[in-house]
Amino acid sequence: MRAWHWLLSWLVLFGILVTAGVPGETTEPRQALVLGAAQYDGVPSPIFRARLDAALTLFQRGMIERIVVSGGSAPGDRHSEGDTGCGYLRSRGVPQAALACETKSRSTWENLARSRTFLKPGGVWIVTDEPHLPRALLLARRLGIDARGWPVKGEFSRRYRLREQLLFTLAHLGWTH
Repeated sequence: MRAWHWLLSWLVLFGILVTAGVPGETTEPRQALVLGAAQYDGVPSPIFRARLDAALTLFQRGMIERIVVSGGSAPGDRHSEGDTGCGYLRSRGVPQAALACETKSRSTWENLARSRTFLKPGGVWIVTDEPHLPRALLLARRLGIDARGWPVKGEFSRRYRLREQLLFTLAHLGWTH
């Protein structure tokens, strides 16, 4: 197990280096894409709320002009992640005109693929938690999205970190879901 953990850690580090921004880029993206996470009957989970709060801070500081929130719903849910996230941001002062809500996706790949139509030219900050970001950036680049990462810090379990390292490795090998 320790050998796998070491190998996966190095692969993630390699992935971060590979998916980092191109040296010499001078323009910062003026929009953010918040990748969905769980919501509970219209209330963002703590992880989702942290992602939304990070995008809200970017907006309030004038670093971005637009936020795309992505995420569908599980069977039986009354609300989607996209609608929940947009509602959360509207309740905190983000005008509807500065929001776009993607409400059908069920995976990171779908979050990115379905959100492309909402993105404007000029690049995008992908806003997601730190362990998830390398895989999200890799998939975004595969989809032709000009993306940079905005990592959301937090206390994430070892299990979650290992899961994301494994999924990054699989994505690097061509697996998309």
